[in-house]
Amino acid sequence: QVQLVESGGELVQAGESLKLSCRVSGTIFNINDMGWYREAPGKSRELVAGITKDGRTNYEGFARGRFTISRDNAKNMVYLQMTDLKPEDTANYLCNANVETNGPRRHWWGQGTQVTVSS
Repeated sequence: QVQLVESGGELVQAGESLKLSCRVSGTIFNINDMGWYREAPGKSRELVAGITKDGRTNYEGFARGRFTISRDNAKNMVYLQMTDLKPEDTANYLCNANVETNGPRRHWWGQGTQVTVSS
């Protein structure tokens, strides 16, 4: 079994920065791609940023230039540094990881951490 636990979400003012963290634990043989998604009320879940095991990154348009995804493979952690936050960034931010365990490789999700940006 694999668990993903996000942290770091809080209420901030527009223009401020925030760093989210996600820790992967459990029976882990290998972690491949990792990513951050977000889900706002009334909207579907959307990709924010992704990162491969060797550090190649990709960003959705709204995140490019403001958000930075990184990971620490030794600690099974992935991070999302967010700057110049806007009210439209308000959402529940979820971590995703493609994990090899003692079963079939699959994607795992965390419960999310709430980010609220006030204007």
